[in-house]
Amino acid sequence: MFDSPLSASPYEILGVDPAVDDAELRRAYRLRLRQTHPDTGGDAAVFIQVQRAWELIGTAEDRAAYDRRAGLTDDGGEWSGWRPPTVRTDTRPRARSYGHPGGWRRERYLSLIREWAGHGVEVPDPYAPALVRAAPRELRRLLADALAEEATARTVSDLGMGFTVWHDVAAGQTPEDKLDHVVLSPSGLYGVMSEDFGGVVGFRRGEITGPSLGTRAPVTAALARMRAVAKAAKVKFGGAIVVLPDDDLAQAVTPLGSNRGVPVVVVRRSALAMVLRQGVPGARAIGGNELFDVRTRLQQTVRFV
Repeated sequence: MFDSPLSASPYEILGVDPAVDDAELRRAYRLRLRQTHPDTGGDAAVFIQVQRAWELIGTAEDRAAYDRRAGLTDDGGEWSGWRPPTVRTDTRPRARSYGHPGGWRRERYLSLIREWAGHGVEVPDPYAPALVRAAPRELRRLLADALAEEATARTVSDLGMGFTVWHDVAAGQTPEDKLDHVVLSPSGLYGVMSEDFGGVVGFRRGEITGPSLGTRAPVTAALARMRAVAKAAKVKFGGAIVVLPDDDLAQAVTPLGSNRGVPVVVVRRSALAMVLRQGVPGARAIGGNELFDVRTRLQQTVRFV
């Protein structure tokens, strides 16, 4: 929840300044508990956020650790959670992987964060928490989505050699019109979008809704991009998957029905491996020669942004 570039800090959730003393912090926590408790008409999702905020900064030790990580102190604390992942060196069998997960959005973020900082201004660490938190929301969203794509890539990679994944797949005239991942597995062929909207979401008429989405329709956009890839490769997708941070969903898997015969599900990050292994409900399994034929068609036609 609080590790996303889009999420509010624990101090913002509790409604206090980061410089507040410990006694005032505790009073604010108790007040927010009363205000948000579901038994008194509060929002259950916000109530959970208040509890999580207190877990992070409720003691002097935890608060000092969080402040160092968030760049709120000058004592040399380091945190690399938003920097690019390091190269993995273990030798376990991995899924076949093509393309660069999160690559386009990271490059776009790096370009825009330096432009936002100003010409001639040194930006020694574009991932410094204090800098990221101060940046406009659209820049933070680029980084948040890059992190989400990288998390999905790690999950799919760990599923083993029976899976093949293409990342950052071109599906339109501009780089923004991309399909984050195309995953081929014995359970089906899936178009996968890795998203982070920075807060709890809801659903209405087969679409994802929430205060941070504005006019965006992520499910509709994903399905359109899948159709473009399917047409070029002459393949048929078995399902669409939208992956969101665990804290932003009330349940692990939320089916949104079918669109033109393609079932759509929204899943927590922690549930993605299970869904890909077991298959999206209603999706057609792929096996035997068909699996090799679909992989060949995609290899010959997929373009990357």
